[in-house]
Amino acid sequence: MATNAAPRPMTGEEKKVIFASSLGTVFEWYDFYLYGSLAAIIAKQFFGGLDPTSAFIFALLAFAAGFIVRPFGALVFGRLGDMIGRKYTFLVTILIMGLSTFIVGVLPSYASIGMAAPILLVGLRMLQGLALGGEYGGAATYVAEHAPQGARGAYTSWIQTTATLGLFLSLIVILGTRTLIGEEAFGDWGWRIPFIVSIALLAISVWIRLSMNESPAFKKMKEEGKTSKAPLTESFGQWKNLKIVLLALFGLVAGQAVVWYSGQFYALFFLTSVLKVDSATANILVAVSLLIGTPFFVIFGTLSDKIGRKPIILAGLALAVFTYFPLFGALTKAANPDLAAAQVKNKITVTAAAGDCSFQGNPVAREIDFTKSCDIAKRFLAQNSVSYDNAVAAAAGPATIKIGDKEIAAPVGVVVNSKFDEASAKSIAAFKKEVTDALRAAGYPAKADPAKLDKLTIVAILTVLVIYVTMVYGPIAAMLVELFPTRIRYTSMSLPYHIGNGWFGGLLPSISFAMVAQNGNMYYGLWYPIVIAAVTFVIGLIFVRETKDVDIYAED
Repeated sequence: MATNAAPRPMTGEEKKVIFASSLGTVFEWYDFYLYGSLAAIIAKQFFGGLDPTSAFIFALLAFAAGFIVRPFGALVFGRLGDMIGRKYTFLVTILIMGLSTFIVGVLPSYASIGMAAPILLVGLRMLQGLALGGEYGGAATYVAEHAPQGARGAYTSWIQTTATLGLFLSLIVILGTRTLIGEEAFGDWGWRIPFIVSIALLAISVWIRLSMNESPAFKKMKEEGKTSKAPLTESFGQWKNLKIVLLALFGLVAGQAVVWYSGQFYALFFLTSVLKVDSATANILVAVSLLIGTPFFVIFGTLSDKIGRKPIILAGLALAVFTYFPLFGALTKAANPDLAAAQVKNKITVTAAAGDCSFQGNPVAREIDFTKSCDIAKRFLAQNSVSYDNAVAAAAGPATIKIGDKEIAAPVGVVVNSKFDEASAKSIAAFKKEVTDALRAAGYPAKADPAKLDKLTIVAILTVLVIYVTMVYGPIAAMLVELFPTRIRYTSMSLPYHIGNGWFGGLLPSISFAMVAQNGNMYYGLWYPIVIAAVTFVIGLIFVRETKDVDIYAED
């Protein structure tokens, strides 16, 4: 097939393939992202034995557990997809995903069954991750193998919209439920409703996928007896293919993943947990930005058929590297101007002796595990999302918090029978009250003032972040498909995609918040996506080839 031929118009059957694949995948992402959108509530429901900061970080880690197992799902279902077919493999994945999500909706909380609750929750998250590990590669491969030469970027870009549309759908259902039953009831039991109603979405998705036919490329190979008998060995046991897998991971997907999760999930967490914007408002603002930005997946996917995949992806990475700090700084000023003003006028400094501070990002730590004065000081500031600088004391002594001109010494905790003794508890409570009063006097707000929210600017900033996402994500499915031959395509493209998005991307909220808890600066967590995106840009620029003119049938 000529590589320079103009793409023919999309047929009715091809439209059905894209619609069916995309709609089923939207529902699957909806299931997956419900958890992330409700992380703060889930922290209280399932990790009630930990202090608030640890509970939130641990809830994010439970969210990340689903991402950690995604590469294993890619191996299991990728192998099946290359051996028995695309259609039936991702029919199985959506059944696993949908049933796991429904069970989360009826799972008893920590208050009811104790430690069994978080253990079961993590187990269900891992099942979801395994299913999602087999989903994306199947959908992207299925659509790409139906697409004509010269239009794969446009066709597969519809699959790229599904993750964002799934997130958008989850936010809409959450907002609708919150509005109908009220905030208090939602936090108590109403959060379960979006999980439970997913069973209806599952039924629709299964019905849609049962009506689909097998990919023509795979069907042809099967009829000719050319399907792979050992796709894992072919994909990863031969250097010529393993080399491409590694380049796809480190030269494309790792950077794409951190930009994706920074622009959509970290931005949402930053608004609610750091800037203290109420959840309903933050969800609406993010949903509006997703609605505005989502068409750019198709725009950049289609553009990549004309100018190439690589330039668009690399441009998105470069923009993220150079603009994340100013964009998140502007987001603070727009969402919580009182906080931004207080940080300029009355800087906060924690001064402690060298070696007096423990690691603050420990996700399983309890309040009583932090007994040093430095730990008590930093822990309280972190729980209140207060950004601060660190200084080393000239001599040994209690850590101090300086807020503007006021300096407050932090107490030391003494633990007896798994709790602070009476004297420690009183001194810590008095310290927290004194710090809180000093923060309010210095202009640090308890939460963002709804009357001062610059919603237009917030939506504009969030939309820019989403557009970065569309630049790196819109063309990447086509590029990954074009890097590998049909007989091992499902397996080969799925593993780097899910290591990148499952590990580099999925762990981003947990790692970034742990970095902030340890360092004290509310923007410090941005270094993680910036460094990963910069490294990916360099490797992609030098070592990854352009693929837009590749004939995906040539090697078959």
